[in-house]
Amino acid sequence: MAIHDTIGDYLTSIRNSCNAGKETCTVQYSKLRLSIARILKEEGYILDFKQDANEKGHNVLTLTLKYQGDTSVLEDIQRASKPGRRLYFKYTEIPKVLGGMGISILSTSRGILKNQEARKQKVGGELICTLW
Repeated sequence: MAIHDTIGDYLTSIRNSCNAGKETCTVQYSKLRLSIARILKEEGYILDFKQDANEKGHNVLTLTLKYQGDTSVLEDIQRASKPGRRLYFKYTEIPKVLGGMGISILSTSRGILKNQEARKQKVGGELICTLW
């Protein structure tokens, strides 16, 4: 039985596109991916995102990546919770990324939130990824 980590694939696509110096990154659409893209835009890691349909009519999500000179603004993005090992945290135990310089994205009962919002709303959840 094959297990596919679709969020891990999504994050890898973003990471590889940034490392290759691509202007855009196109991935399959899902509500979870859209929520992550919304947080990336709010925090200034990408310029924009939009939902489109490809030539076959499938929904896709196109991210416009952000660069400062020749280097990507998004330095690294890591999958935290994986299918084989899920990581859950109370709001008081959410780990800080690079001493507060980066952010973490959580799946909570109130939707997909970044670490500051989860602490403010006093909700914990599954740690999806960390980025800086």
